Amino acid sequence: MINGTLGPSTGIVPATIARQPWEMLIPVFLLTLFGGLVLYSAGGGSMEPFATSHFIRFAVFMVMAAIIAAMPRAAVQVLTYPAYILVLVMLLGVEVVGQVGGGSQRWLEIGPIRIQPSEVMKPAVVLAMARFYETLPAGMIGTWRSLVPACGLIALPMGLVLMQPDLGTSVAIAFGGVVVMFLAGLPLWWFVAAGSAAIAAAPLIYFFALHDYQRARVTTFLDPESDPLGAGYHIAQSKIAIGSGGIFGKGFNAGTQSHLEYLPEPHTDFVFATMAEEWGLMGGLFVLAMYAMILWWGTKVSRQSQDRFTALLAAGATATIFFYIAINLLMVMGMAPAKGIPLPWMSHGGSSMMTNMICIGLLMMVNRWNQNAPRRGLVA
Repeated sequence: MINGTLGPSTGIVPATIARQPWEMLIPVFLLTLFGGLVLYSAGGGSMEPFATSHFIRFAVFMVMAAIIAAMPRAAVQVLTYPAYILVLVMLLGVEVVGQVGGGSQRWLEIGPIRIQPSEVMKPAVVLAMARFYETLPAGMIGTWRSLVPACGLIALPMGLVLMQPDLGTSVAIAFGGVVVMFLAGLPLWWFVAAGSAAIAAAPLIYFFALHDYQRARVTTFLDPESDPLGAGYHIAQSKIAIGSGGIFGKGFNAGTQSHLEYLPEPHTDFVFATMAEEWGLMGGLFVLAMYAMILWWGTKVSRQSQDRFTALLAAGATATIFFYIAINLLMVMGMAPAKGIPLPWMSHGGSSMMTNMICIGLLMMVNRWNQNAPRRGLVA
């Protein structure tokens, strides 16, 4: 076995198949299949309107991930900044001609294609940051030259996304970028100082920067029972659904919270609650185990990288996937403010599926580069 795959060839399995990262792909396939079952139930025991499109989107974006995985390193390095600029221009386009949905202006429509550029910006920022720190001389780490340009790469898209307004996505963009900055070796005290400044500014942000609905989310998070039929309704029903599932759940297609429409958005933001009601604690543990395997593999790819660019790119892509998982699970359990962050490979949503499959494609690409790079040693 080399690098966690089946090796160049087992004699039975073709080499092309054997060298794929099945330790990650199998959990992704299982989560997608399980998500389809949950969406079938959320659709009232029907493949429409959620499950069929869920599987079609996964198939399309799996092909996209395979194309990304096959890209040569030289092409990626050349195209990184142009891709970042293109997505930035698309974000500007949203402000000018973007489509409004759910009270926010977040989408571009190009013929039959509807795309949310802010979602594409999450991996684009990670890629641009990794490229920036690859070209930065090691002696400049810890100087303003390692901080100011990187902050600009993050701040530009963040500002445009906040104008939509979309606080959750802007935080996700910042999270991936900051993870790359931290792993690039910037001084720890910079992050401590920035965190302290953010805490000190929190009251000003709450009262003067947030919209009324965003303040309501924070208030509900701090005191979920303050408005159980209003702003706190989503979280209250989610916790009821999760708790009522018990150890083994009520049974497939037998959930009451989603079928009787007590649980809002049972197919998107609160798909985990839909799942937990029908599959119980055991279903939840299965989902967590699959995510743990994916994140562990992504972390391993980063650790096995032999240069700064690939290590930071893999770490940033893994951090982006982690953000989706962590925020959604904390949200449905009432441990984070309610926000439109779907659960990867389980929620019904094309934009989030695209973002996470881009990250998977980037990780597969780095993993392939690692396999082809001159190695210091082989792992039997």
